[in-house]
Amino acid sequence: MKKILAILILTATFCLGFSFNSIMTINNNNKMKKVTGIGGVFFKCKDPEKITEWYQKHLGLDTNPYGATFEWYESPDSTKKAQTQWTPFPDTTEYFGASTHQDFMINYRVENLEKLVEELKKEGVTIVDNIETYDYGKFIHILDGEGNKVELWEPID
Repeated sequence: MKKILAILILTATFCLGFSFNSIMTINNNNKMKKVTGIGGVFFKCKDPEKITEWYQKHLGLDTNPYGATFEWYESPDSTKKAQTQWTPFPDTTEYFGASTHQDFMINYRVENLEKLVEELKKEGVTIVDNIETYDYGKFIHILDGEGNKVELWEPID
């Protein structure tokens, strides 16, 4: 329990610092920046360690003690590295407020959706629907280890 509490405190501190820094950054027009991208995905679950392992095994997330960190580069300055955080929290957390259940759906960018779906089927992952193709990419929905609906997207770049 102390380990989970320490992780929550560290994650909250990181997020608050990152959010404060993003809000206080001034752009070239001397206007305060507002939202510049997704800084993190946080959600409640019954067993954070087990769900982290599920996402690592089935969707290939490169996990760490805090969840997973996705690094990317801001445009137009391709030398300025940024990141998006993914973190599961215990379902008893009050970090999101006092609600007893937080509904969500996360959209994950993927490569080669057809091949991934074949692998997920072999691993026993629940596939909710069929792959649908639009002019901006292919989509399918699956259920994670706790029955949360997740959207997988292979963009057409």
